[in-house]
Amino acid sequence: MRTLKFCLFSLLLLPTLAFAKINPVDEVVVYKAKHLMQLKRNGKVVKSYKVVFGKNPVGHKQYAGDSRTPEGRYTLNWKKKNSTFYRAIHVSYPNAADRARAAKLGKSPGGAIMIHGQKPHWKGIEKYLTRMNWTDGCIAVTNPEMDEIWAMVNPGTPIEIFP
Repeated sequence: MRTLKFCLFSLLLLPTLAFAKINPVDEVVVYKAKHLMQLKRNGKVVKSYKVVFGKNPVGHKQYAGDSRTPEGRYTLNWKKKNSTFYRAIHVSYPNAADRARAAKLGKSPGGAIMIHGQKPHWKGIEKYLTRMNWTDGCIAVTNPEMDEIWAMVNPGTPIEIFP
């Protein structure tokens, strides 16, 4: 009887835990020089992550293929659940200034800048990939970290990326 009561209690509690709504954050801040991304709610840091960037991380993204991560204020505007890089959240780059800058260079500004995880088949090298800049200009984290970020960041959340 005692076991039955425990099981019933567990069944009542399980949906509450499993489906509890995680409070979304209202801002994401990235510091490229520190390899740091912070998720904030009401101005307070909720969670911090070590992040890596494009292979050419210094400076603002100028054009497609420069392997730089943009700097400035953007919006995380949509999510891609089945990304090549596990899961991804899109950064609204390029804005009008980014397009104009690239046009002056006679180039495309590029796009598809995301916060994303790692390719699922890259088993065994996950920690290695956190020690080097390997993306084409995106912001990368581990897949377990991406699960946390995915749960806390809704489309429409602002992101500010500092040098």
